[in-house]
Amino acid sequence: MRTAISQSLLAESSRCITMYTNAHSGVSMADSSTVTIRLSSHAKEQLAELADRTRRSRSFLAAEAISAYVERELSIIEKVERGRADVRAGRTTPHDEVMREARTIIEAARTRQ
Repeated sequence: MRTAISQSLLAESSRCITMYTNAHSGVSMADSSTVTIRLSSHAKEQLAELADRTRRSRSFLAAEAISAYVERELSIIEKVERGRADVRAGRTTPHDEVMREARTIIEAARTRQ
């Protein structure tokens, strides 16, 4: 059974977490917009569990996950595009040459052992 003091501390810690989340999420209400997504029931349940365990809102967690995913995917696409540009510009090394050099390095490492 919770005492009045523990309930008060719990309520205060909840306010602190909410204030921290709002102050450190990096997105103000003016900078945000609403997006509706469809999730499987399982994913929705997991999101609710994570929100409960971390004392964060489902919306905050979903926004963080989407932001991280988009940032990672855009980075990958940028690197692929740079690689394609290198190929078009002839800034590549033939596969046979790379393999020959790799075998030389591996053989040198084996002889040192």
